[in-house]
Amino acid sequence: MELRHKQIIRASWVSIAGNAILSVLKITVGLISGSMAVVADGVDSASDILTSVIVLITGHIMSRPPDIRYPYGYERADTIASKAVSFVIFFAGAQLAISTVTRLIEGGNTEVPSMFAIWVILASIFGKAFLALYQFRIGKKTGSDMLIANARNMQSDVLISVAVLIGLVFTFIFELAVIDIITALAVSVWIMYTGVRIFFQTNRDLMDGMGDQEMYKKVFKLITSIKGVYNPHRARIRKTGSKFIVDIDIEVDGSKTVVEAHDISREVEMRIKNGIENVYDVIVHVEPYGNVEKDEKFGVSNRDV
Repeated sequence: MELRHKQIIRASWVSIAGNAILSVLKITVGLISGSMAVVADGVDSASDILTSVIVLITGHIMSRPPDIRYPYGYERADTIASKAVSFVIFFAGAQLAISTVTRLIEGGNTEVPSMFAIWVILASIFGKAFLALYQFRIGKKTGSDMLIANARNMQSDVLISVAVLIGLVFTFIFELAVIDIITALAVSVWIMYTGVRIFFQTNRDLMDGMGDQEMYKKVFKLITSIKGVYNPHRARIRKTGSKFIVDIDIEVDGSKTVVEAHDISREVEMRIKNGIENVYDVIVHVEPYGNVEKDEKFGVSNRDV
C-alpha cells in the first residue's frame, strides 16, 4: 500500500475517533441540559463519523492497483466518495431542520438550557479546529479532494459551534429558550449549504473539467521550446484522484522517421512529467507538419490560453 493511501486511512481513523467522542458528548449534554442547539451540533458531528467511514473505505479502494476493469486505477473513487459525503451532510442537515421547525411550531423549549452546555461547546470548538487542520494538512499533502472536502466540512463545524455558543449566551442573557431553537435551525441550514457546495465542487472532476486553467499555459510553455515540435494543440487535461492525465497533439516534420518522431514525442512526455507535479500519464499524438483536420472539436490550443 502506498504511503499516500496509508496517510488517508490514518486520517480517517483519527476523524472517526474524534467525532465519535464529540458527538456522544454533545448529544448527551444537549439532552440533559435541554439545549436543541447543542443536540443539533452533536448530530452534525455524528454525520461526520459516517463521512469519515466513507473516506476510510475509499482509502482502501484507492490502494488497489490498476486492472483490466479499471486500467486507469481506482483513484477517482476519491471524487465519488466526496459526492457521497455531500449527500450525507445535506440529508443530516435536512432532517435536523425538519425536527427543529416542528419543535418551533409546537412551541419549543420552556426551560433555558443549563450552563454546562457552554463548556461542552467550547470543548467542541477546539476539538473540531484540531480535526479540521489535521484533515486539511493531510489532504493537501496527499492531494486528496476527499480529505479536503471533509476538512472544509469540519471548518464549517467550527463556525457552527461558534454560532451555537453565541446562541446559548444570548439565551442566558435574555432567558428565552426559543433563541436556542432558532440557533439550531440556522445550524441546520448551514449544514445543508455545506453539502450542496461540496456536491457542485465534485461535478468538475467527474466531468473531466479543469479548475486550474493555468496548467494549460504551463504545458504549452514547457513543450514549445522543444526542437522539432510545431503547433501543439488539442490539449486535454483531466484529473483522476490526485493525479493528472495530459493528452496533446503535436506536429513534426513529415520527413522524420518513426523513430525520430517517437523520440520527439518522448521528450514532450518527459518535459511535462518533470515540469508539472502529480502527472500520472501523458499521451502525445504526432501529426505531420501542416496537417489540418477540420473535424477536431475537443481540446485547448495555445491561442486559447
